[in-house]
Amino acid sequence: MKITVQAIGLTPHQPLEEHIEKKVSKLDTFYDKIQECKVYLKVENISGKENKTSEIKLVVPGDDIVVKKTSATFEESLDQCVDTAKKLLIKKKELA
Repeated sequence: MKITVQAIGLTPHQPLEEHIEKKVSKLDTFYDKIQECKVYLKVENISGKENKTSEIKLVVPGDDIVVKKTSATFEESLDQCVDTAKKLLIKKKELA
């Protein structure tokens, strides 16, 4: 699976990139037909502390899976995205 990270308006630091790689690569264990994973990181222009948005787009046969979460840190929002994507992948595998 090819992993692409796009950060809009910021540069992800090394520990964040490693965290993304580690979390996203585990999704392969739940569904082996993932062709590509695109991760988008963005700081929302809102006043609250929960302004870090992570979006994961999984390119799979059929409909792509897109999950978007906003949280106080990128790590936290990414973890929430991965958890939701994992559930969707398991559901997709059961229906296949």
